[in-house]
Amino acid sequence: MSILDWSVLIGTLAFIVIYGMWKSRGDKDIEGFLLADKTMPWYVVGISIMATQASAITFLSAPGQAYTDGMRFVQFYFGLPIAMVILCVTFVPIFHKLNVFTAYEFLEKRFDLKTRALTAFLFLVQRGLACGLTIYAPSIILSSILGWNIYYTNLFMGGLVVIYTVAGGTKAVSITQMQQMAVIFIGMFIAAFMVVRLMPAELSFTQSLKVAGKMGKLNVTDFSFDLKNQYNVWSGLIGGLFLMLSYFGTDQSQVGRYLGGRSIGQSRLGLLFNGILKIPMQFSILLIGALLFVFYQFHQPPIHFNQVEVDKISQSSLSPQFRELEAKSEVIYQEKQVYLNGLVQAIKEGDEVKSEHWSALAKNKQEETNRIRTEVKSLMKQNDSAAETNDTNYIFLSFVMRFLPAGLIGLLIAVIFSASMSSTSSELNALASTTVVDIYKRMFRPEGSDQHYLKVSKFATVLWGIYAILVAMFANQMGSLIEAVNKLGSLFYGTILGIFVVAFYFKRIRGSVVFYAALLAEAIVAYCFYIDLTAFLWLNLIGCVSVVFISFLLSILVTKRLPDQQ
Repeated sequence: MSILDWSVLIGTLAFIVIYGMWKSRGDKDIEGFLLADKTMPWYVVGISIMATQASAITFLSAPGQAYTDGMRFVQFYFGLPIAMVILCVTFVPIFHKLNVFTAYEFLEKRFDLKTRALTAFLFLVQRGLACGLTIYAPSIILSSILGWNIYYTNLFMGGLVVIYTVAGGTKAVSITQMQQMAVIFIGMFIAAFMVVRLMPAELSFTQSLKVAGKMGKLNVTDFSFDLKNQYNVWSGLIGGLFLMLSYFGTDQSQVGRYLGGRSIGQSRLGLLFNGILKIPMQFSILLIGALLFVFYQFHQPPIHFNQVEVDKISQSSLSPQFRELEAKSEVIYQEKQVYLNGLVQAIKEGDEVKSEHWSALAKNKQEETNRIRTEVKSLMKQNDSAAETNDTNYIFLSFVMRFLPAGLIGLLIAVIFSASMSSTSSELNALASTTVVDIYKRMFRPEGSDQHYLKVSKFATVLWGIYAILVAMFANQMGSLIEAVNKLGSLFYGTILGIFVVAFYFKRIRGSVVFYAALLAEAIVAYCFYIDLTAFLWLNLIGCVSVVFISFLLSILVTKRLPDQQ
């Protein structure tokens, strides 16, 4: 990177961190540190919610996801607006009325301590691992592109976030997320503009979209019902609904954002703001990936986007075989240009028959390219069994580094850092909140002072930061990270949501019943995932329904055995 790029990168990040720490100075107690004294207006709540969800994984992996698999991933979010309405009506007023620090405090009042502890534990397990992935996402990619050792990159990213999260707590997280989202939106707009601008001069934006559609990359909706299909309208509306209900309604990294709202109305507006903007935002990010695919139809792409793995195979004894595959890929690319030119001309003429003919030929050539890429990956594995052969997460950054001018490269990398920092800080804050309030304060030191709990909260933030960095150090072979992080969440979210559904809507079910139901439900979800019974989004439905159904059955059995107890 140039000196200008480094200046933009360092200047952007320094401003965000220093501004957030300055604006959030003066937190004197645990409520200020964990809930920002409940003073956040709706727009800060809304942006903070969006920024927490929109991690670096979103901006690194989503364009690559669309490049390789089209835009069908956007269906994942179709249940989100419905979830926001349900949460505004039910969860938000209950949490505000109870005046809780975490979502799990309510469960002890409703059931018992062990149910609260189990739910908190399930959250801590999955969110701690996910926090490691949000650090790992930019670290692994930037370390290869910038030539940094990944261990140092992980330490830098994790350490930077820990510092300003500990210094400022929730207020620092929310305030810095305003600036981070501004940088992110500006950066992604510039990236989209540059992709279109660098298209061939004879190809307009509309024609680029038509080429993307003909090549199968604008597959936004799929109404077929197939439980094995990862992304269709039904998995998004139903499975996605349950995932979003659990994520926004029971995950402390999100609940903590709107618990900091100055009123129920402000928290509701923040959630609705997220529900309205999230799908267009995700659609736009995926569209960049689809346009990037079109761009690489007219600019020969690397045979593999992970340059570190390319360098390793190029310097190995298998280099001759690799060069041969590169030469084959070059020939296929040149042959495909004839078909693509025919496709573009047919689109300009409005000839649908010719468009279908030329696009079919171009797709065949693309399949040949994909087969060559598969052979390259096999060769990389043969050379190094630990090689990271899935390059989905490298596609967008490769474009940034190769084609954007000086200054913009630094800004786009600042986007990746900002997204990672905003998500990781929210997750660390939520992990600290749950650890202190639901575990430490409740089980070990119930009579401590506010100052004591504030110190313990900051110490817990540091410990979870270290844990997340360690997870990042050992995270690899994850494939598409945007899929990996949501698969991880789906293993736990359904069960957690089921516990809250029973708590809110089945008033006669009490005591230990839901605790054992949750354990059984989690076992069912794990088994379904192990045998690959269905696409991962449906696991959220399975987990939730299993908790409710088993709780209901156990409650009947307990009532029959102990008819005099309620």
